[in-house]
Amino acid sequence: MNKIRLEIVALSHSITHTHSYAVVMGEVNGVRRLPIVIGGFEAQAIAVALEKIKPSRPLTHDLMKNFMLAFDIELKEVIINDIQEGIFYSRLICATENDTVEIDSRTSDAIALAVRFDCPIYTYDFILAESGVVREESEQEKKVMVTHEDERSGDLKSLTLQELEELLNEVLEQEDYIRAASIRDEINRRKA
Repeated sequence: MNKIRLEIVALSHSITHTHSYAVVMGEVNGVRRLPIVIGGFEAQAIAVALEKIKPSRPLTHDLMKNFMLAFDIELKEVIINDIQEGIFYSRLICATENDTVEIDSRTSDAIALAVRFDCPIYTYDFILAESGVVREESEQEKKVMVTHEDERSGDLKSLTLQELEELLNEVLEQEDYIRAASIRDEINRRKA
């Protein structure tokens, strides 16, 4: 089976599942998209790595990366290798100097680690055929890596720059990194 390389094209609240998020994987050099429903903690872990936010203490996926690096284990690639009853299954392809090992993983955890290791994510055509959607998008949309669909984003526009910076510190203390990314984006827009 030929592997198809994917990239993260969006991370947003799930439209179909309450209190869930969706990470949308896009076929590199293609038009198919693979929406994957994930939990809030997993979405936060992916957002933190995508946005290059440094939490005050390591999150679970940061700990895993540190552990792997301490023992000279490299994450070579992630493969979303199966779907059963709407649940995606993934494998981490890990390598040491002497061996390569495949490890079963939840897809959300695999993606969170892939972002931290900057390694490729792949899937197979049968998975895209079964669960993928075809999406035509503009060039502007292709440049968007993370979509924050926070209902409260309208509230951000009414705050002063100082209030935004104070709010950013508060949400970082609460470890709400998805909200922090929205606030940081608003601060950057105003400073630009």
